[in-house]
Amino acid sequence: MLYGVTQTTEPAVVEAAGEPRGSRRVHRAWSVAAVTFVTIIGAAAFRSLPGLLIDPLHQDFGWSRGTIGAAVSVNLALYGLTAPFAAALMDRFGIRKVVAVALTVIALGSGLTVWMTAAWQLMLCWGLLVGLGSGSMALAFAATVTNRWFTERRGLVTGILTAASASGQLIFLPLLSWIVEKHDWRPAAVTVALAALAVVPFVWLLLRDHPADVGLKPYGAVEFVPKPQPAVGAARRAVTVLVKASRTGTFWLLAGTFAICGASTNGLVQTHFVPAAHDHGMPVQAAASLLAVIGVFDVVGTIASGWFTDRFEPRRLLAVYYALRGVSLLFLPMLLAPSVHPPMLFFIIFYGLDWVATVPPTVALCREQYGDDSAIVFGWVLASHQVGAALIALLGGVARDVFGSYDMVWYASGALCAAAALMALVIRRRPLPVTAPVGATA
Repeated sequence: MLYGVTQTTEPAVVEAAGEPRGSRRVHRAWSVAAVTFVTIIGAAAFRSLPGLLIDPLHQDFGWSRGTIGAAVSVNLALYGLTAPFAAALMDRFGIRKVVAVALTVIALGSGLTVWMTAAWQLMLCWGLLVGLGSGSMALAFAATVTNRWFTERRGLVTGILTAASASGQLIFLPLLSWIVEKHDWRPAAVTVALAALAVVPFVWLLLRDHPADVGLKPYGAVEFVPKPQPAVGAARRAVTVLVKASRTGTFWLLAGTFAICGASTNGLVQTHFVPAAHDHGMPVQAAASLLAVIGVFDVVGTIASGWFTDRFEPRRLLAVYYALRGVSLLFLPMLLAPSVHPPMLFFIIFYGLDWVATVPPTVALCREQYGDDSAIVFGWVLASHQVGAALIALLGGVARDVFGSYDMVWYASGALCAAAALMALVIRRRPLPVTAPVGATA
């Protein structure tokens, strides 16, 4: 169903919307989702760069891979830890303001790296500033938009918005790797800053905080939903929601599985795949292109996962996704070679389909368990995702310095994914509370 009725049950709302009674058009929720998709694509540039910087920064400054990995780990940890507070701030100040400021902070942090001369400056610019900005652009942003604008097709929309990050990776990875290889890493950092700034006008002019702002019902809703009053005490609410959710076993299972998800994707493959492939003689641009291909199939896999989530048991989907990911990681050390060969392409396609397919069922389980607080709860679950990613980004670099290869890290991550599959199966499903949004998955 691609069309929604814009007529509401309140004549004043219809008049405010500027629509004659009974008219039909493409629901505004889809255009808001499109703007959100483009915004996440533009912001994805910064996520494409860390893995390309490890070798150039090591060569330019003599910093160990562990030191560079520590800066990346700060970035990844803040990306997750900022998310629940950003979700609460969106409730307080609105989506547009929070996202516009976040993109500006990302541009500032990335741009300042071109003048750095010490490792602490990398920690400050890429770790702190870009980490804080990116955390406000995390998947909690997509969850907030989905929860406000949709009561139907939530799984599908979540999958599409999650895939936006992979689409950005597809666009920026080949470009940034070419810039790094041909023109040094500094022009690549400037490109990231400009990409983040370029998205700000789209956010400010086209994004809207709530369907009530334009006199519409959420897509698929039976009744008009008034815009809630701005929530005060954003930080307090984020912490309160965490305390409440942490009293349930489901929260810790979701957080644990998502921590392993982050460790095996952002922390490991996105950060260390390019230098690991380069260790085996593969050119940096070829390895970066393989990551971009992961982005292609990530789009397909995540949208498909959203479709599956609307129809199948989310827990079982998560178990299948983690099990398949673990198996693929166990084979990766045998596939790395100086050139790209068919088995490696098979791994890239297989892994790409599974990259963030875990997000739609995880969001669905948060919504099912925690109702109106689900976006903030998912923000905290995402924080665990990024803490896991941060640990592996750091430990992967240290392991490379100590053992001279990444093999131990691939095997350990495969075993962790097997544990995540078992954890997903023991999550207990509960019915939604009566105050949950209309149309949420039962």
